[in-house]
Amino acid sequence: MFLQSRRRAAAVAAGALALTLGLAACGDDSDPAEGLSANRTGAMESYNVGDQFKATEPVSFSMLYNNHPNYPLKNDWLFWQELTKRTNVTLEPSAVPLSDYEQKRSVLISAGDAPLIIPKTYHPQENAFVSSGAILPVSDYIDLMPNFKDKIAKWNLGPEIDTLRQSDGKYYLLPGLHEKAWQDYSLVIRTDILQEVGLQEPKTWDDVYAMLKAMKAKYPDLYPFTDRYSQPKPTANLWNILGSSYGAPGGWGFNHATWDASAGRYFYTAASPQWRSWVEFLNKLVSEKLLDPESFTQTDDQARSKLATGKSFVITGNAQALVNDYRPDLSKNPAATLKKIPLPIGPAGEVNPAPRTESGVMISSKAKENKNFVAMMQFVDWLFYSDAGQEFARWGIEGTTFVKGASGKPELAPDVNVIGLNPNAPKHLQKDFGFYNGIFAYGGKPELVQSFFSPEEQEYQKVLNARATAPWVVPPPAPFTDEEREQATLWETTLRDYVDQQTLRFILGQRPLSEWDAYVTELKSKNMDQYMDLQQKAYDRYKKEHG
Repeated sequence: MFLQSRRRAAAVAAGALALTLGLAACGDDSDPAEGLSANRTGAMESYNVGDQFKATEPVSFSMLYNNHPNYPLKNDWLFWQELTKRTNVTLEPSAVPLSDYEQKRSVLISAGDAPLIIPKTYHPQENAFVSSGAILPVSDYIDLMPNFKDKIAKWNLGPEIDTLRQSDGKYYLLPGLHEKAWQDYSLVIRTDILQEVGLQEPKTWDDVYAMLKAMKAKYPDLYPFTDRYSQPKPTANLWNILGSSYGAPGGWGFNHATWDASAGRYFYTAASPQWRSWVEFLNKLVSEKLLDPESFTQTDDQARSKLATGKSFVITGNAQALVNDYRPDLSKNPAATLKKIPLPIGPAGEVNPAPRTESGVMISSKAKENKNFVAMMQFVDWLFYSDAGQEFARWGIEGTTFVKGASGKPELAPDVNVIGLNPNAPKHLQKDFGFYNGIFAYGGKPELVQSFFSPEEQEYQKVLNARATAPWVVPPPAPFTDEEREQATLWETTLRDYVDQQTLRFILGQRPLSEWDAYVTELKSKNMDQYMDLQQKAYDRYKKEHG
């Protein structure tokens, strides 16, 4: 029944772009250019998809800058010089350390002192600043951003954009846009042990169970699977990727409400049959001593040590963890081979559950009063959403930081390194030039997003991107009002803590699964039903007012 629900939802997603366009008419200003005649200084008179933006006179814009310790800000980076050369724009970064970025951003916005451009904001972080009027309803002005609009239409991103909308029908964040989902985390497996027990790479979670059983039979004194990422919440990654395969993500991907397209309603994720199914699966792994129960409390270093010393053979991770952590950890064992396998398939089907939007840009509401406002929106559109701007931010300058290979695709210049691709090169793309900077380089076509991926990781992504039998359902908008959000936040905190606590007890066998119905009743006592009523009310109201 659930699989049918997921597949029927494809029809919902297919029509959602039309919904988005309709919302633009009923929720957004009809013409964002109206009233901006005094704010066009420096703007291009004609600016369209594919055009190189260049301000008609020198302009400058303040920007909050997330200063990453791996490549600290340098004012003499080639990035800044070339950006000004190409666009006639000078950015004035207000640097904030990575560790303090979110807190400092909140303080600046609340005090009315925020720079005009506020990048590296993850939805729903913008929600906190909407009611005060401190940030701009950017959906009112996307007609100034042809590349942004073009990618939403061309890549059918309407449903994802709709999830950003507030109760007024507008959205206040310009997200990074991906043509294809990018699922990075999965299981990392000792393939030499897999060969030793005579099994093929597992395709499904049932195959994973069979693999772990075979490993346990061969090595009865150890747990074949031990995991990391248990701080600050238990196995945030495993609960996410496994739950996604069952249609009810936990951990990092947890949302209290999940959309059921066939029923046209939200259900409480952690009280659903899908949630119970993956909890039962993990309970089986723990009870049969296939999964290390310390996975839910140990540090990353402890989990890595077990893999490195041959006390376990399976762990979760991403491409970076595979290359930077696990393989170096096992370097003293030349016979050991590791592979990140494609996300195993579960009852939800061949899903690729990663979102197609990521962190993005808020615009200070003060920007609208700036005489260069239209030029600024054109500039943001070019840098973050045009093909040329995205390639520039990631690769830099042809002949200096990259060259075009025989295939016509960019390749790092021989004297430039990044993420170990040219390990002996004397210069670094991020540290020395300022390109491939997480503030500017995100989103785009798969060939650009994956251009620094190893051939191994590109093959992994190829497999995930080919999955289309059960499209990942993007939920329809159900935004809370300010008052509802305040109440919902209180309920969410209590519910989430109890869900995590009791889910872990079920998995570890500290509470029998025969008490599942009692657990659901306990969630109701903690306002689960009231929360879901509020969620449904928000959905019904939004659909009536903006649908």
